[in-house]
Amino acid sequence: MSTLQDEAGSHAVSGRSLAPPWPQNCAVAGFAMGCFWGAERLFWQTPGVWVTRVGYGGGTLENPTYEQVCSGTTGHAEVVQVVFDPKAVSFETLLALFWENHDPTQGARQGNDIGTQYRSLIMVDNPAQLAAAKASMAQFQNALNKAGRGQITTQIVENATFFPAEDYHQQYLAKNPGGYCGLQGTGVSCPS
Repeated sequence: MSTLQDEAGSHAVSGRSLAPPWPQNCAVAGFAMGCFWGAERLFWQTPGVWVTRVGYGGGTLENPTYEQVCSGTTGHAEVVQVVFDPKAVSFETLLALFWENHDPTQGARQGNDIGTQYRSLIMVDNPAQLAAAKASMAQFQNALNKAGRGQITTQIVENATFFPAEDYHQQYLAKNPGGYCGLQGTGVSCPS
C-alpha cells in the first residue's frame, strides 16, 4: 500500500511516528469498516500492531479532504492503516477483528452512518495478503450464511494508495474519550 501524502507527528497513544519508514519487520494493510475513529482504536489496542493512522483509500481523488470524501464524489472510504509485526500478530488475526467488528453486508453504510465513505474495504499490500483476505471473506460468508445473514459487500483492493486524514482525526478517541464510536459486529464469529 503506497502513501503519497505523509505528515510528521507521533501517534497519540504509542508515541511512534505516524509516517514511514516503518520497521523492516513490519507489514502494512488497510481496513475500512465504517467511521474510522472506533476502528482505529480497535487496531491500536491489538498486541503486535506497531502503529495505526486513519485516512482515505479506494477512491480516485489524490490527497482528498474529509469534506471531499464525505461528499460521496471521490470513491474513497474511511480507512485505518495498520502497521504490524506479522511475527507478533498474524494478518489472519487482523482479518478476524475486521470481520467480527462491523457488518460487512451493509453496502455503503455502517449502522446510522450512511455514505460510500463508510463502506467495507480491505487494502492489501501484496499477493499473499490478497489471497488471505479472499479466503477469510469466503470463510466469513459461510459463517454468515449459517447465521441467516446477507451477502458480504466488502471490496478487497491491492496496492491502493492511502492518503492520511487530517491531524484532528488521528487517534480521535484517545484525544476525545467520550467521542462517537459506531463499531458493531454481526455477532457472528470468524472461523480461523
